[in-house]
Amino acid sequence: MAEQGGRPEGPDLAVGISGDQIAEGRMVAGRVGNDPVLVARVGGRCFAIGATCSHYGGPLAEGILVGDTVRCPWHHTAFRLHDGGVDRPPALDPLPCWRVEESNGRVKVVGKAASTVSAPMHPSASAPESVVIVGVGAAGTVAARTLREEGYAGPITMVDADPDAPVDRPNLSKDYLAGTAQEEWVTLRPPEFFRDNDIVFRKPSRAAELDLRSRELRLDDGTVISYGALLLATGASPIRLPLPTTGRVPLLTLRTLADSRAIVDAASRAGSAGRAVVLGASFIGLEVAASLRTRGLEVHVVAPEPRPLERVLGPQVGDWIREVHESHGVIFHLGQKPRELTDDAVVLESGERLPASFVVAGVGVRPNVELAERARLALDRGVLVNEYLETSAPRVFAAGDVARYPDVRTGEPVRVEHWVAAERQAQTAARNMLGAGERFTAVPFFWSAHYDATISYVGHAERWDTIAVDGSLGQRDCTIRYVAGGRTLAVATIGRDRASLQAEVELEQQAPAPATAG
Repeated sequence: MAEQGGRPEGPDLAVGISGDQIAEGRMVAGRVGNDPVLVARVGGRCFAIGATCSHYGGPLAEGILVGDTVRCPWHHTAFRLHDGGVDRPPALDPLPCWRVEESNGRVKVVGKAASTVSAPMHPSASAPESVVIVGVGAAGTVAARTLREEGYAGPITMVDADPDAPVDRPNLSKDYLAGTAQEEWVTLRPPEFFRDNDIVFRKPSRAAELDLRSRELRLDDGTVISYGALLLATGASPIRLPLPTTGRVPLLTLRTLADSRAIVDAASRAGSAGRAVVLGASFIGLEVAASLRTRGLEVHVVAPEPRPLERVLGPQVGDWIREVHESHGVIFHLGQKPRELTDDAVVLESGERLPASFVVAGVGVRPNVELAERARLALDRGVLVNEYLETSAPRVFAAGDVARYPDVRTGEPVRVEHWVAAERQAQTAARNMLGAGERFTAVPFFWSAHYDATISYVGHAERWDTIAVDGSLGQRDCTIRYVAGGRTLAVATIGRDRASLQAEVELEQQAPAPATAG
């Protein structure tokens, strides 16, 4: 909701509005003093919560109501109307709530309500005596948060080799890399989160061995930690190209805050006259290209495919995203592969030479399965889990980029490398550690930003029969459906945030595949 002079726009909800202005299933954004407030009527009752998403500040009035929640139009966080709590990430912080009075045909917001979000639930008697979480990214952080929200009071130990964990990884290739976000904004949870929730956070520490029989995790320094339940949230690592190189031109990848800092440092040293070569036209590669162009560098993108993102989004979107980047000065070398790095250039297999100040490889990631492999857990291009996100070993769960789970809508095993999906898997895994017996059914969602253009995507489609485009890619106002066997598997939108939310609900309501036995 826009603000003018420091005051949110919209009606003064403390004065009140006519009840006719807020019919069943509708929302009104207004203000109480200088606070933006959203009023919604659901089930004949009016609720009032903060009007801006606690994730990146999205305007909730432009979202949709689903049951007793409101979903943010930007990144699909679902907030509970009755207490402002986060029903589904990516937001991690609750919204403030206000009391509402309705009388004589008017609806008034009369004051802030006491928070009830942290009121603990009562976990099952089958809750573990202790929990260990390996990996403190999106999945690990949300799992710990969920355990405490669900009332688990036992010991929680988190382990990560990254001294900067946890960070808001989507920012590393977007705003932070572009120079439009400060480093302190990248912290996903501050140190006091772990302290206040009585969580032991061991970093930098690397998990070395997982003993399933004794239920013990050994760290590389010899420390042994016992667990009642364990979550593998080890994520993935960038694929490193085995290119012959003299070592004079930096060859960088992007996964951690340290990686992003290294790219920022290389860009700063190169200056506006510098040239960056990005290997790979994936989401990461293109987001890096956009961020480096924002910093004023000349950017070349090298990729073997004929169109960027064609494998995921199809030829129409591939052509469009290439045009977007070319309009901002990116130079593509498609259908090409790098052969070697010399003292000052990337040499392609065609023999073409691209002078470079530095090189960033964004050619995909591999799931970090080494710990699971040594423990002899079932693997298949990731750690295999069932619909409850439990691995082949009892009380050992996996979530995030490392987990390969059965898609409830198709029954096929999938591994999804999306930030929001990792967080939602972590919610389910944490609840199942406490005996919930909850199937993972969330529809995958991701977003990708390229300058002033953002792609939102819900669902999962590894292949399709047809692509149906409604609207105009050129005008950045369209919905793209990926259909197989007459069934919509995924929907991408550009400039249609509400349509993306509606597509998410549509996919949630698809008939699921039958539950597997056992």
